[in-house]
Amino acid sequence: MYRFDAEKTANSFRGDHVLSAGIFLLVGLGLVTLYSSSFAFAERFFDNGLYFIVRQLFLGAAGLVLFFIAARINPELLRKLIKPLMAFTVLLCALTLIPGIGVVRNGAARWIRLGPWTYQPSELVKLTLPGSLAQIFDKNQDSLDSFRSGVLPPVLVTALFFSLIYLQNNFSTAVFIALNALVVFFLAGVRMRYFFGAAVMFLPLSSLLILTKEHRVRRLISYIHPEWDPQGAGYQVRSSLRTIASGGFWGKGLGQGTRKVASVPEIHSDFIFSAFAEESGFLGIMLFFILFSIFAIHAYRGACRSESVFRRLLAAGLVTFIVSQVLLNIAVVSGTVPATGIPLPFFSAGGSSLATTLICAGLIVNVSRQSSFPAAGGEGPDRFRFNDLEEDDAP
Repeated sequence: MYRFDAEKTANSFRGDHVLSAGIFLLVGLGLVTLYSSSFAFAERFFDNGLYFIVRQLFLGAAGLVLFFIAARINPELLRKLIKPLMAFTVLLCALTLIPGIGVVRNGAARWIRLGPWTYQPSELVKLTLPGSLAQIFDKNQDSLDSFRSGVLPPVLVTALFFSLIYLQNNFSTAVFIALNALVVFFLAGVRMRYFFGAAVMFLPLSSLLILTKEHRVRRLISYIHPEWDPQGAGYQVRSSLRTIASGGFWGKGLGQGTRKVASVPEIHSDFIFSAFAEESGFLGIMLFFILFSIFAIHAYRGACRSESVFRRLLAAGLVTFIVSQVLLNIAVVSGTVPATGIPLPFFSAGGSSLATTLICAGLIVNVSRQSSFPAAGGEGPDRFRFNDLEEDDAP
């Protein structure tokens, strides 16, 4: 039974203020960047330059409410909510495939309509899957040597969400959640032989799935040979690279970017980092990475210090999803990896992404608040890989 410890909670508030401040700064910076990058596009296509920022502010406000709730929810209550949340997420993902309920855009059925709004259920998977895996591994921590009882259940959960998202014609997100799930498997202490087996199965399968859709093949060819289709599949990334380079060292200044007007398609969404780089320059890019590094360090630190296997894996899984999404998005806009549809957390237009990211951030703060001090003989198996990390700098 979870017990409230007033002294520990008060010390925890002092221990996680940097993490919370980093999150709020990222939200604010993201809103400013979205306003600057989306105004011209919204003015042209919606006759309202504030179209995207107003929607983002509204959903961001709702996300902040959920952030504070998630940051203060009883961890034991959270554990009990995982299974209902998983069932709800599966239902929402399945609804996208039903004509009349699912919203199809560019051949992809990734959204459901909620009155005047649309919601992308795959964003909720980034919250539900780490929670489900954390709960399963917490329950089965003594049977990880057995594939059937220790490894197969989380594999089936991951495969279920992978399949639902793939059927939405969202291959990049499906692969993204599967790879992040493997990180949770690793941190939970799953034997390395299972990872080799997964690689043997997954690499040929993913290659086959890429070849089943023409647009995936075109993106891959354009990535390998950028000059192959400079006005088609390669146009967006090439334009993004020129936009980033145009920012120079100091940047052009807030609202002074010019390439955001027409040079980069969807610059307010998945390619918003290029607009940020153009206006803030190299100095802004460094600030961006510093803020996310602070967020990641403090989030992982809180996960390492948790007394509970469930909370360790939950926080570690959530922060891994957020950080890897940041790195993947920047890798795409800089041409390092083939183009995907992964948004930039806290920045990209889209209430689904922002609200879910804020809930995840709230849960990470929750774990940090509850575990600012290392446990004296806390629970959990010795083979849990976070146990190998020393926390000698505890206050």
